[in-house]
Amino acid sequence: MLEPVMDQPTNTTGLEQAISPDAPLVLALPKGRILKELGPLLARTGIVPAADFHDEGSRRLRFETNNPTLDVVRVRSFDVATFVAFGAAQIGICGADVLMEFDYPEIYAPLDLGIGRCRVSVAEPVENAAQAAAERARLSRVAVASKYPNIARRHFAARGIQAEVVHLNGAMELAPALGLSNLIVDLVQTGSTLKANGLAETEVIAHVTSRLIVNRTALKTQPEAIGAWLARFRAALEAA
Repeated sequence: MLEPVMDQPTNTTGLEQAISPDAPLVLALPKGRILKELGPLLARTGIVPAADFHDEGSRRLRFETNNPTLDVVRVRSFDVATFVAFGAAQIGICGADVLMEFDYPEIYAPLDLGIGRCRVSVAEPVENAAQAAAERARLSRVAVASKYPNIARRHFAARGIQAEVVHLNGAMELAPALGLSNLIVDLVQTGSTLKANGLAETEVIAHVTSRLIVNRTALKTQPEAIGAWLARFRAALEAA
């Protein structure tokens, strides 16, 4: 499991403060595409963030809602799991790809929200794609560009191949053409970006949807409050 980069809380800040019964629960939401898809679900759940929440020009990251017992924070998709794992947020929404990459034992993921559908896939130059499977079966090492180093290493290790991962946060599609890697492991939705950069999807590692996640300690210490929100999300999904 990837070691988190932030220190665990050691005093009354962090988890102990975050789960205080007098403090609002914090729901961590991802910026970008998933947040836009979340709009109807949040509305059905009865969550209405402050007016500037959807203003991309707003400098605020934490917002009150129409419910005084709940605040929302807007963070990078990859950071949602870390906020929840460390108790800075008690509830969050993130893609299954993030959960696979970090594999935090502190996180419980009870609900599949069915949004943000995509896949984590292997892709490589079109000219290599036709013979990729046969050639890879003979390899012992492969250079992979990805923002998912753990997923990539586990995937190829299961096939007896050592993956030398070049960790990139974006523009993975450039890596094979510029000699940085043989192939990439990346999130794919339509495949149009791969095609535009001369790559073909050769293997699907996992299909991905967004999940509602909770901090296990918070669930034990505030079961009624968190359980109520889980019930509201579940009812909103059933009403869709």
